[in-house]
Amino acid sequence: MKWLLLINWLSPPSFPQSTASLSGLLLDPSGAAIPQASLTLANPLSRFSQTTLSSASGSFLFTNIPFANYTLTAEKSGFAPLSRRLALRSNVPVSLDLTMSLASASNTLTVVDFEKEALVHPQDTGSHIEINRQDIDRLSLSPGTRGLEAALLTFPGFAQNANGAIHPRGAHNQMTFVVDGMPITDQLTGAFANAVDPAIVQTVELFTGNIPAEYGSKVAAVANVTTRGGLGAGRILGGSFTLGADSRDTLSTQAQFSGEKDRLGYSVSLSAMKTNRYLDPVSLANLHNGGNLERAFSRFDYQPSDRDTFRLNLMAGNSSFQLANLPSQQANGMDQRQGLRDFSVMLGWLRTLTPRATWDVTASVRSANATLTPSPGDIPVAAAQTRRLTTATLWNRLNTVRGRHTVKAGVDLQFFPVSERFTFAITDPSFNAPGSSGFIETLLAHDLSRGGKPFQFQDAASGGLYSAFLQDNISLGRWNIALGLRYDLYRFLTSGNHLQPRIGASYFLRETGTVLRASYNRTYQTPPNENLLLASSEKSSVLVAPNVRASLGQAVVRIRPERQNFYEVGLQQAIGSHLSADASFYHKDARDQQDNNNFFNTGIIFPMSLAAIRVNGVEGRLVLLPLHGFSATLSVTHARAISTPPFTGGLFIGNPGVILLSSGPFVIDHDQKLGMQSILEYTTRRGLFATVSTRYDSGLVTNPSDPAVVARDPDYASLLPYVNLSSNPPRTRPRAITNVGIGYKRERWEAAFQVSNVTNKTALYNFQSLFVGTRLAAPRTAALRLRWFF
Repeated sequence: MKWLLLINWLSPPSFPQSTASLSGLLLDPSGAAIPQASLTLANPLSRFSQTTLSSASGSFLFTNIPFANYTLTAEKSGFAPLSRRLALRSNVPVSLDLTMSLASASNTLTVVDFEKEALVHPQDTGSHIEINRQDIDRLSLSPGTRGLEAALLTFPGFAQNANGAIHPRGAHNQMTFVVDGMPITDQLTGAFANAVDPAIVQTVELFTGNIPAEYGSKVAAVANVTTRGGLGAGRILGGSFTLGADSRDTLSTQAQFSGEKDRLGYSVSLSAMKTNRYLDPVSLANLHNGGNLERAFSRFDYQPSDRDTFRLNLMAGNSSFQLANLPSQQANGMDQRQGLRDFSVMLGWLRTLTPRATWDVTASVRSANATLTPSPGDIPVAAAQTRRLTTATLWNRLNTVRGRHTVKAGVDLQFFPVSERFTFAITDPSFNAPGSSGFIETLLAHDLSRGGKPFQFQDAASGGLYSAFLQDNISLGRWNIALGLRYDLYRFLTSGNHLQPRIGASYFLRETGTVLRASYNRTYQTPPNENLLLASSEKSSVLVAPNVRASLGQAVVRIRPERQNFYEVGLQQAIGSHLSADASFYHKDARDQQDNNNFFNTGIIFPMSLAAIRVNGVEGRLVLLPLHGFSATLSVTHARAISTPPFTGGLFIGNPGVILLSSGPFVIDHDQKLGMQSILEYTTRRGLFATVSTRYDSGLVTNPSDPAVVARDPDYASLLPYVNLSSNPPRTRPRAITNVGIGYKRERWEAAFQVSNVTNKTALYNFQSLFVGTRLAAPRTAALRLRWFF
């Protein structure tokens, strides 16, 4: 037995880069192994849970564990139950030997402190939440659910916008998804890029406050995604097959496979969807809005030794869809189409150097392509686009655990070639007519109705982001201190470098189950790469309104990285044994605010920036842990966002509102007084489950349009009841949308039925916004999902 203990200590198994692993031995009071004992590792707040059995030698192993705090329990007939609290926040393997007392010699186990600590996260020095695959699955009953963003909206801090877009804490997007160690900073919405498939997710760890120093580039929020793996499956082949349909002519199918053989594990997911409501429509009639989406994902884990683990991830997406028409465009036969393709490959290696240190390296390449195809009936403008963004990344991490210190240091290299081709021409003589309001004289050369020629742009360039960081999480009794420092060197159309301290502290009052926290972050957020060449080119100056050119001294100013100060204070509180509360207040102030301009409700976006932004926000979240089959969450968000012009970049053709907004500070469309998301779930032991979710939004800021002008416009007049243009600032009307789902799950099959927008509420996400255009929420939709397990 001593030799077993020595081997377990010397060679704890190493597992993938972005997750923890736990191994150990389960022993009786005499030191003998306890076989076939049930061990469960669980986090009640995220509802993540893994269960395994101890082997004949008493050994046990948990893998692919998201970083978090856990309760480990062990049960075996004839022994007293055992419970232990663990903080697993590094990929340095943890080895733990447990001794179970005999039932006859054991006292009743006291777990009061465990219950309080399980309801809060004492190590969290900033806003940080987890969600697991079960919760994501219950929220994604509709076959039209395309991306992971729908699940993130259940958290506080996000304002909902069209086509799956979300605004994290007053930012336009500026969000990073890290999939098994591969960073994705593309703007992942239905219109601009294929989103992360929620079906591949095991857990999501979301950071919106005190962002760890290892993350950079786009850090308004960071979603660390752990995908489903095959190691630990205990069988060669298993999986599921799913069919879905809804009342809005949507059909979907998905197949998933996973398993393991010796030291090799694998997981594969294939999915396809076809719908007549691909994007959120721009009119009540949902005109010209069909599309299809196909996605594939595979993950392979190979462990040649107890000290080495290799991982290969392959991910691809392809979508082809119509761009939704306004009534006048439909009458004119407009038939614009958008195509999006992406492919990613990631290779990772994790090496256990010592029982207290690991080194991991991740190399990844992601290519994203977008194509806009025009048609002869395009009005008021015709546009065509082909763009490609390739991102090659090399991440290096050294991890070590030394007493009270959990240290991580790294050097990251990122290289991104970009190519763009864009063609534009005016086709409607009433658009930009000489003498009209907002007339741009330089556009006459590209007005086909007046003898002009198309504007054409083509360019390619490459840039890089080179980074280094050091972070240390220190546990000092009731105190937890997070110290981080990051350095970024940015080289592209502009050049810059920035040193970014990231510091935070939390204090745990164990007696009352209270955690107090505070943090300060300095961040350096690089511009979006999509269409950055055109938005920053001298040639595009002819497309810019005169007042915007005047505010910039008649010159094109290139978009620079955003430099931001971010302050947060927060509180976590355990209430009784089943309720957890979290509240936070934050303030942001930034120079060179990053944003986007949407081109005529199309799938084309142009990066832009404003001189500054100031954001204040208050958030709260209540979580009811399972109690008599019921569980619930309530998230509340308030954000106030004030931007200061002038504008840089963008392509504001046909957006007269930019003239008004250029006059001084204004409330930007990320601002929302109140957003609320509630989820109530009931589950029985026999497999029946039901979910009721309600999303309330008080309304985003819209374009300052003249109501009289809108009333005369046949394309937009019917939308006036759903927007308040007389308020200051103008906003979409408040909306509350409720979804109800019910399902039944057995060992071999599952059936689920959902009705979305039960009350059939007609509502706008936004209206004539120069940032996102006009889009409507989906009407009442019934959906059915059938799934078979094997």
